[in-house]
Amino acid sequence: MLKVLIITYYWPPAGGPGVQRWLKFVKYFREFDIEPVVYVPENPTYPLVDDSLLSEIPEGITILKHSIFEPYRFAQIFSKKEAKTISKGIIANKEKQSFIQRLLLFIRGNFFIPDARKFWVKPSVKYLTDYIREHDIKSVVTTGPPHSVHLIGKELKQILGVKWLADFRDPWTTIGYHNKLKLTKRSIYKHKKLERDVLERANHIVVTSFTTQKEFNEITTTPVSVITNGYDIEKVEKTILDSHFTISHIGSLLSGRNPIHLWNALSELVKENETFAQSFRLQLVGAVSDDVLSSIKESGLSDFLILKGYVPHAEAVKIQRSSQVLLLIEIDSEETKSIIPGKLFEYMVSKRPILAIGPKDADVSRLISETSSGSFFEYHEYEEIKTQIQEYFYQFQKETLISGVDGIEKYSRRELTREFAEILRQLVK
Repeated sequence: MLKVLIITYYWPPAGGPGVQRWLKFVKYFREFDIEPVVYVPENPTYPLVDDSLLSEIPEGITILKHSIFEPYRFAQIFSKKEAKTISKGIIANKEKQSFIQRLLLFIRGNFFIPDARKFWVKPSVKYLTDYIREHDIKSVVTTGPPHSVHLIGKELKQILGVKWLADFRDPWTTIGYHNKLKLTKRSIYKHKKLERDVLERANHIVVTSFTTQKEFNEITTTPVSVITNGYDIEKVEKTILDSHFTISHIGSLLSGRNPIHLWNALSELVKENETFAQSFRLQLVGAVSDDVLSSIKESGLSDFLILKGYVPHAEAVKIQRSSQVLLLIEIDSEETKSIIPGKLFEYMVSKRPILAIGPKDADVSRLISETSSGSFFEYHEYEEIKTQIQEYFYQFQKETLISGVDGIEKYSRRELTREFAEILRQLVK
């Protein structure tokens, strides 16, 4: 067994997509002769909590914990609601931001670089230096965001000479919300300098998308590999398809994820087709921004809207498998082309057709086309979106609506863990 130290902020009982990737790698590592040791904060402030994920932690895994100081707690003095909203990644459009939200964003972006978990770096390095020496650990993995976690790996490599792999679940300076943090020129420079430093000093970089791989290859000579997120074989009760024509979105719908043309297309279909109106339901599972809700209501879809809020992962899987169509929406910007959400692969394995909307040349489009798992459209393609929904509804009426899904086996969590284990073994050779 090769012993590997994994440093991550998100770990059960944290909920949301950030915890899934490394929970699943840890689940399968032992099958490939990797013994994971996981290091997490002792007293984190998670915006989402899902206690059901605790049962997925493999028995006997060593989990190290060390306390963390998080200034988010003090942000609640200004406004508990605003602080919690920002911590979930929900940032209102500039013109709709309150003074408190603008203030919190400025403080977050310019006083806590690279992020508000930066105060975990020094105590973690001190604690882990002794542990690594005592247990003869040769390799370390850091996973971000938060990208301050990578600074722990950088310091440990410098002090101990361990092999260090940096895993980027999301980009750093090119991620969509980065330019909403009201960064000064000096802060932008600091972020880019830290990013370059991490990319140059790591022994290997892993990213989750092809676009991010291309971006990183242009600024570093360190090897960069793509290991996407994936799907697991979920043991859930047999689900029955909704009797209604339910279009469901699982996960947060931020302000930027607001496809007006989709809402308008659905509104027209409701008005034009009485049978469609009687059957159609729009189901949103997870946090939804006020901007998105306002757009949906302005389109006259309030009577068809089902808001579920955040649900445990197992329930989310059931909803995916019982829905008629699964909705995947990404922000329409150059910065989000690289985002391949983990739920895409869970959508695929549910075998329900995917209706995806996002920026031109998005990596998501490539994967949906490659696996024949649905349809991808750009935001402006109103007629095409409407036509596709009509086709899905026609198939629903004939009881033939299903996703073909071809060649997704390589995206199983077990197969992806095999790839990761091979990279880790090559590092220590």
